[in-house]
Amino acid sequence: MKMETFRPELPVFETVEAERLHIKQRLAAAFRLFSRFGFDEGVAGHITARDPEHKDCFWVNPYATHFSQIRVSNLSLVDHEGRVLEGRPCNAAAFAIHSRVHMGRPDVVAAAHAHGVHGRSWSTFGRLLDPLTQDACAFYKDHTIFQEYNGIVLDTEEGDRISRALGSHKAVIMVNHGNLTVGQTVDEAAWWFIAMERCCHAQLLVEAAGKPRIIDDEAALGTRESVGSSYGGWVAFQPLYQRIVAEQPDLLD
Repeated sequence: MKMETFRPELPVFETVEAERLHIKQRLAAAFRLFSRFGFDEGVAGHITARDPEHKDCFWVNPYATHFSQIRVSNLSLVDHEGRVLEGRPCNAAAFAIHSRVHMGRPDVVAAAHAHGVHGRSWSTFGRLLDPLTQDACAFYKDHTIFQEYNGIVLDTEEGDRISRALGSHKAVIMVNHGNLTVGQTVDEAAWWFIAMERCCHAQLLVEAAGKPRIIDDEAALGTRESVGSSYGGWVAFQPLYQRIVAEQPDLLD
């Protein structure tokens, strides 16, 4: 006997203006959540979202504004040539990396990168995450590694190399730098970053304690179909969105 389940549905928009507002609200909420989870590190870190009308432009956090202070009204709009069309300039690394990810992945709406402690710590090993837990299976054979570290990413050629390393996957581990995740919605990209940071934390803890048991290939792939789908990433973000909007409604201003 199966229990009757409720399946939330992704929103459908009647106008591009309504879709744009929705995207910006999710983006502002994602920044507030990143601050709450401790992913803020000075001026490092950025989440971007492709504009639904102007596909060669993306919304991003303005430079040197703390994640906890991001709101809908102070997001910046930047095109793939680096021109600021609305708001203030963004972090140079945000443009160098994200413009190339958006150009290389037309299926991607959003990309997230921040300097989480556990993600950047795990990145120093230059290894993929193992399918140690149900949550980690979301990334099984769906993340990759950018094996170079050439200093702060300030030019688009480096961004192109990161984009090529990402390929068709949902995430890339940038060695000695940290993680970058993407999604078909802001919700999905933000959730993958949060989840991946936690998986890095879990694997660091497990490996420090002993030799872990790894989930076998068939079970890991089967689990990924559920917890690692685009919809799975989107729906997992919904309770976090509800929480942060209830706690910090000014983010919608």
